[in-house]
Amino acid sequence: MKTWSQEFSEMLETMVSEVEQFCTEVVTDFGEMVDSFLEASEEVVEQVQSVFVVELEQRLGDLIDPILEAYLGIELAVEETAQPMIHTVEPFLNDRPTCVGCRHYHGQTYGGTMLVCGMHPYGWESDKCPDWQSTWQE
Repeated sequence: MKTWSQEFSEMLETMVSEVEQFCTEVVTDFGEMVDSFLEASEEVVEQVQSVFVVELEQRLGDLIDPILEAYLGIELAVEETAQPMIHTVEPFLNDRPTCVGCRHYHGQTYGGTMLVCGMHPYGWESDKCPDWQSTWQE
């Protein structure tokens, strides 16, 4: 027959074993729960980031596009406005007084040879060119 101390000791060992098993199960379940939570939160973070990046790019595009369009529009307007003055000044600088202000004036050099205009490739020699047309739009 067992003594009460042996029975008490066995009972304590059984209780410790069951408590240890319970704690192990709780830790395992808690670890699985944390893993599931982390996976779900990673998915949520990825979705939020993708939506945020797309939304941010769209908003920045909405802000920057009109500014770029306005800048390019101003640049083109300045270029168009300055075009008659450029064509007026360049022939004068190239010693072509007959060509000053003519819309046919080209004034570019190709292979060392200057193309003065589309009508007269080497320029007009007398005071008044018969094909002269104003650069200034009327």
